[in-house]
Amino acid sequence: MTTLSKPMPDVMWKSSWPILLGLCVLYLPTIYTFAKTVWQSEDQAHAPIILMAVTFIFWQKRDYLIGETQQKLNPVIGWMMLLFGLLLYVIGRTQGVRLFEIGSLVPVLIGSLLITRGTATIKKLWFPLLYLLFVIPLPGALVDALTGPLKQQISELVEMLLYWAGYPIARSGVTLSIGPYQLLVADACSGLNSMFSLSAMGLLYLYIMRYRSWVRNGVMIASLLPIAFFANTLRVIILVLITYHFGDEVGQGFIHKFAGVLLFFASLVLLFLLDVFLGWILPKYTKAESR
Repeated sequence: MTTLSKPMPDVMWKSSWPILLGLCVLYLPTIYTFAKTVWQSEDQAHAPIILMAVTFIFWQKRDYLIGETQQKLNPVIGWMMLLFGLLLYVIGRTQGVRLFEIGSLVPVLIGSLLITRGTATIKKLWFPLLYLLFVIPLPGALVDALTGPLKQQISELVEMLLYWAGYPIARSGVTLSIGPYQLLVADACSGLNSMFSLSAMGLLYLYIMRYRSWVRNGVMIASLLPIAFFANTLRVIILVLITYHFGDEVGQGFIHKFAGVLLFFASLVLLFLLDVFLGWILPKYTKAESR
């Protein structure tokens, strides 16, 4: 008599469903709140995409989550991580600290996996666990510290390029004067948010492609921030020129909002073109790993 298939052990579900239920109870309200507030802003629009990508990767690797445990568990470190994550969640949820509330998901997941699955599972799922960090909003102090210098650099570069092109432009700090118009390079135009979003999308792209070449991966990662900075500088130039030629109402209307989305996709296209170029000059190192 032959066995057609090995049934999944009951212990698997006994150890899995309480964790899944707990995660749903804790984080579904958080996700709903963020979807109605934080994630509707331009600087956090990438977060739902990241969350869906992480969920899909976990589903693809579900055998590591629900298969038979053949490894040493780490209950002590796991419980420490879990309790730390739950403490962050309670503080974030009750005190309105969004950074703690959504950020607690990472230690909660790691702690739960260490308790039930062990260190080997963490190693197999390192990318989706770390990738969840991109869902966490940047701390306000960090944003304030980086936004000022970025706005200054973009303002200087836009002034220089348009002056070379023959436009009547002048600059005072981060305020650009062109013709009869004065335009303030606001925080949203600093490029910090696009750098964060493009880094998230670029890392996901490299994870999907699974290139073996460290050179190719390194160049792609190193190019993320310069591409985002270039695209955002181009965005400011386009908005300045539209305002100069068509007026302030046109420059600050629908085009102003649409320019951010358009140039983000342009950044992705530039990243893809760079990848194609690297594949052309490094043909013997471009094979992707088999899955």
